[in-house]
Amino acid sequence: MRYILPLLLAASPALADEIWVTNEKDDTISVIDVETQEVVRTIETGERPRGITFAHDYSVVYICASDSDAVQVMDPETGEILHDLPSGEDPEQFVLHPNNRHLYIANEDDAITTVVDTESRTVIAQIDVGIEPEGMAVSPDGAIAITTSETTNMAHWIDTETQELFANTLVDSRPRHAEFVKDGTELWVSAEIGGTISVFDVESQAELAKIEFEVQGIHPDRVQPVGFELTEDEAFAFVALGPSNHVAVVNAETYEVEDYILVGRRVWHMAFNGDKSLLFTTNGVSGDVSVIDVENREATNTIKVGRFPWGAAYRPTE
Repeated sequence: MRYILPLLLAASPALADEIWVTNEKDDTISVIDVETQEVVRTIETGERPRGITFAHDYSVVYICASDSDAVQVMDPETGEILHDLPSGEDPEQFVLHPNNRHLYIANEDDAITTVVDTESRTVIAQIDVGIEPEGMAVSPDGAIAITTSETTNMAHWIDTETQELFANTLVDSRPRHAEFVKDGTELWVSAEIGGTISVFDVESQAELAKIEFEVQGIHPDRVQPVGFELTEDEAFAFVALGPSNHVAVVNAETYEVEDYILVGRRVWHMAFNGDKSLLFTTNGVSGDVSVIDVENREATNTIKVGRFPWGAAYRPTE
């Protein structure tokens, strides 16, 4: 096994919170200091890193190295890859169960969701889902996991006790990202080609609303919702709209779009800082990260990272 230490690009005078960004074409992670808004470390990974998430205690970071067919487990202090987890083929996104132990992984090429025990490092279930699974979510109480399948155009509902499907719901074309919101009572699913977010009632799996987007001066084909994040009070959602190069601000109560924010090219995913006053967006084509002032709803800075930044995750360091 190859152990890789981080390349220090700049010295930080003091510990500060960080945003970790996977660079899909460089096989690296860029670590951004939230305070200085500069890249302070670049860490090598396996091939084509995409999904990234930290353990709940931030002791390790999990990375989907898609073309290495592995989920890598890294020590965030040293950048050392501790070991790989059995992930199934082409892992793209994943979600960590509230028990901090079970990792639900979407295997895009195999049409399955793999459930891995991160402590025993074993596969405990493989669940057949739709074609090209990508998005993953888990309810706050840990009872339900969701996989979205891009080609089947469905959200698949998984009982995490039995590890079996109990429902399938249609969404618009090419669903990408899913989140449980409002204390787990709603499920939101973005549809990249459909250009919408579908909102479901979790108890009944019935559709409650459909959020649509229209950016002035941008052809509808380029308005492609992918990742999204909600504010601390869950009053507003910030939605990455792909090659439209905008982030939408959605009122989570009325499901109405209130604003659009211009960012970098092909905005994909995003992560808040600790107090959710700043939002960091990964802009794949321009190879940078935009920093959004959440209160004022405007981009205030651009940070150059690696080629095709994809995923983002927050890490507190103090």
